[in-house]
Amino acid sequence: MGYAEVYQGWKADPEGFWMQAAKAIDWVRPPSRALWAERAPIYEWFRDAEVNTCWNALDRHVAGGRADQVAIIHDSPITGKVAKITYAELLARVARLAGALAARGVVSGDRVIIYMPMVPEALVAMLACARIGAIHSVVFGGFAAPELAVRIDDATPKAIIAASCGLEPGRVVRYKPLLDAAIGLATHKPEFCVILQRPEETADLAAGRDHEWEAFQQGAAPAPCVPVAGDHPAYILYTSGTTGQPKGVVRPTAGHLVALQWSMESIYGVKPGEVFWAASDVGWVVGHSYIVYAPLLHGCTTVLFEGKPVGTPDAGTFWRVIAEHKVASFFTAPTAFRAIKREDPEGLLLGRHDIGSLRALYLAGERADPDTVQWAERHLNVPVIDHWWQTETGWPIAANPLGIEALPIKLGSPSVALPGYDVQVLDEGGHPLPPGTLGAVAIRLPLPPGTLPTLWQAEARFRKAYLEHFPGYYETGDAGYLDADGYLYIMARTDDVINVAGHRLSTGAMEEVLAGHPDVAECAVIGIADALKGQVPVGFLCLNKGCNRPHAEIVAESVARVRDQIGPVAAFRQALVVDRLPKTRSGKILRATMVRIADGEEVKVPATIDDPAILDEIRAALVAAGVGAIGGAKG
Repeated sequence: MGYAEVYQGWKADPEGFWMQAAKAIDWVRPPSRALWAERAPIYEWFRDAEVNTCWNALDRHVAGGRADQVAIIHDSPITGKVAKITYAELLARVARLAGALAARGVVSGDRVIIYMPMVPEALVAMLACARIGAIHSVVFGGFAAPELAVRIDDATPKAIIAASCGLEPGRVVRYKPLLDAAIGLATHKPEFCVILQRPEETADLAAGRDHEWEAFQQGAAPAPCVPVAGDHPAYILYTSGTTGQPKGVVRPTAGHLVALQWSMESIYGVKPGEVFWAASDVGWVVGHSYIVYAPLLHGCTTVLFEGKPVGTPDAGTFWRVIAEHKVASFFTAPTAFRAIKREDPEGLLLGRHDIGSLRALYLAGERADPDTVQWAERHLNVPVIDHWWQTETGWPIAANPLGIEALPIKLGSPSVALPGYDVQVLDEGGHPLPPGTLGAVAIRLPLPPGTLPTLWQAEARFRKAYLEHFPGYYETGDAGYLDADGYLYIMARTDDVINVAGHRLSTGAMEEVLAGHPDVAECAVIGIADALKGQVPVGFLCLNKGCNRPHAEIVAESVARVRDQIGPVAAFRQALVVDRLPKTRSGKILRATMVRIADGEEVKVPATIDDPAILDEIRAALVAAGVGAIGGAKG
């Protein structure tokens, strides 16, 4: 069946579609039905089932003949080491840690915070929690103490599992002092902590509270899998807002399993036994879904990469990993490819490696500008698939579903809505807009299995944040449009649609034009306050390595490009050349923070920022150019 047939089949019989998909999961007690809508608009999936995530990720594969297949490849260019762990070895490690946690009183429903870098023990900890029904909450390793404290108080964990340190190029990030400070700040105190001592940093342990990883597990009997109800939370993952209380996204167990299992073959087109690599971090949703759970559920080998796209040691490290480990399907963020393109514009480092195993590249996390997609297509010679989803959904909303049918690729579009998602573009009053018209992207309820049913202990906040603005829909917070063929275009966050003299314009569309300039490696466009027009756009340009042309020429050409391709209505007259853009650790550009700087507002440094010093560089560039309130420009 092709995509249209599969999608229409879901629309005609969603209950039958998801019950059929559920057959790929091993159930302790199968669900009697898929959707539970008694509390609409709060929906639940497979609620009366009983199941265990760890059994589906490990035990069934060991029993079914994959015991000696590699489950995890840990590739760390920072330490120069590669380690491979089979399914049987991983199962033994997980069952042992689960037994040690159970012996210390961790039971089904207890929360466990995991604060670890990209090491196999992070996956062992997640799966050990799943094995005994504990609810894990992974916090990105190296998060500042106040942010970790907020999550400790919200999740109220019985235990925290952490590492002594994380590794960045050229430096060691000491985790344990951050953890100690966070516990000191938090009102809630964990009963105990388990600390993985890495060779690069030995942490001091608090007597009576902290236990070394190996010592903690000595003598522990391997724990069996504990069945949990279908609606039992597998985990809590906090979205990283720049202000206020982070939102704890809840991921129910049964829907999570069904959706992720279905996605591996249908969307990513991989078979059990193949190598799948998502170059993300276990602290983000991509890491949860596509480093840990989905590849292991599907019986694949997953790559756990402790490195960067550039600098560990160079912009060819991705190609080495793909070649060395025979990666079939690769998933990363567009920002990673822009960094590689900036360092190696001609793709010369690719020539050193045979990446013939690679069948497709998937991009998500930031809008994939057409220039970056075309660069990747040209050099990799495989389909480059932009796809779109969110922490809240846990798996893709829109994609080119290679496992079902390879649809024509349209640059700038993450392709089409996937089964389970009825995507609409609405005006401010909640009415569907005609094709080609920019509006708020929303999804008709119910959301499919695997998506959030609520926020942790905050249902009223969930309703207000996602359901109230457009009754009957989930509000994504993104702006975009659908074309006549049903292809979706995500142009910006709703906040990034700017109003220039009454015209609603997408900053994403302007970025697309700027990224097409041959000297521009990466860019961002923000709207800043203007007394006459309300808002005007300002561009920030990062140039390719080795570009020696005068900046004024490149800026003039960039301004002309926007005028030619979008029109004078955009009022795009200013662009600044900068060395780098402020980003989160997952690669998202902090546009809203840049707007506040330009408008002269007080800026709280986001907890998720990769390097706070970049904000000072942006401020200095605005001042030097006389742009915005901080730079002294008048509207």
